[in-house]
Amino acid sequence: MKPRLQVSGIVLAALALGALAHAPSPAVAAGSSAEIAQPAQAKRVYREYVSLGDSWSADVKLADLNGTPDTRHVPLGCAQSQTNYPKLLARRLGVRVHRDATCGSATTDDFYRAQKLPTGQTNPPQFARLTRTTDLVTVGIGGNDAGIASAALDCLSLLPQALPLPAGTVPPLPSLGLPLVPGQLPLGGCKERFTAGGVDVLAKQIKASEPKLVRALRQIHQRSPRARILMVDYLAAVPTHTCYPQLPMTESDRAYLYQTFRSLNSMVQRAARKGGAEFVDTYTPSIGHDVCAPPDKRYVEVVGVSVNGPAVGVPAHPNSAGAAAQFRAVLEQVRSR
Repeated sequence: MKPRLQVSGIVLAALALGALAHAPSPAVAAGSSAEIAQPAQAKRVYREYVSLGDSWSADVKLADLNGTPDTRHVPLGCAQSQTNYPKLLARRLGVRVHRDATCGSATTDDFYRAQKLPTGQTNPPQFARLTRTTDLVTVGIGGNDAGIASAALDCLSLLPQALPLPAGTVPPLPSLGLPLVPGQLPLGGCKERFTAGGVDVLAKQIKASEPKLVRALRQIHQRSPRARILMVDYLAAVPTHTCYPQLPMTESDRAYLYQTFRSLNSMVQRAARKGGAEFVDTYTPSIGHDVCAPPDKRYVEVVGVSVNGPAVGVPAHPNSAGAAAQFRAVLEQVRSR
């Protein structure tokens, strides 16, 4: 998904770059590399794998122990990790051809058209990687279509309680010309804003996104009729309790965002069923590894700097351990038949 980078996250990212090479790598992340070292004896052999999706599939990184973002498949601006779950899966399955089209900020529209990136580059339409001989496709998309990521950062708060300010009185921040930087001070109260007048804006956007996902899955069937298609949901990022200031959000906004995130994953599951794809549940096995978990246990970072698989990532995104968890869930589904 696509967040709007916090200025503090950018500063912390810069400070952490020099420390990455000396940071200890926890067992969770270290074990994943050994786990994928040898091709598995799978029931079915896959030769041509295409991975589609947004930043939660690209596992967007600015830097990690493997270096800078991978540009073998997409432009630098996609911030695609060298150890995202598609690459771990391709290595584990021993596929001959893997085309990883995943890219930060992507929506289903970017499956059909070139995606313009903040770096001035463009990522070709993700569907351009599909062929008639593609036999495995993973898809992780929907969060940006529904506007959930940007909404999540609208819920951040400098204070544990929202200020009772009248609507429209929150002072704006100066424009920095960056699309991922928030436009106003983070003072909470997002639930009230998103449900004003008795209409839940995010719920409407989630509902409107479902047919887009269904259409995309049906298009994959048409373009790659031999392919087995797996639709991957989102990790359990939002906790069941607040942990201010680790998660700078009021309890009311956290509870609202938690339910909204669950609704997003339910929509992804329905779309998979309607679009003729297999559903991969990464949410359930990642419960307890949310942003409030200890640093060596969490799969998603608020700021983006991680010690659970040392890296400087993008705020409100999976870390390397999260990518490994996604890989395990997808691999289990692949092996299920």
